[in-house]
Amino acid sequence: MDYMTLKEAAEKWGVTPRRINYYCAGGRIPGAVKMATIWLIPKDAEKPVDMRTKQGKELKHE
Repeated sequence: MDYMTLKEAAEKWGVTPRRINYYCAGGRIPGAVKMATIWLIPKDAEKPVDMRTKQGKELKHE
């Protein structure tokens, strides 16, 4: 399986590396693994829905 780093995922999804780190630590990205201090994210992973946005809140209520 191919993996990408926090920085690569951040560029791909248009968010900060810190936000990706938050998603990984919260178990929101399936298949993400932590090797020592580095998170590895599958290249085919989907961006999690941001629950802070209106779109995320609408999905939560469904």
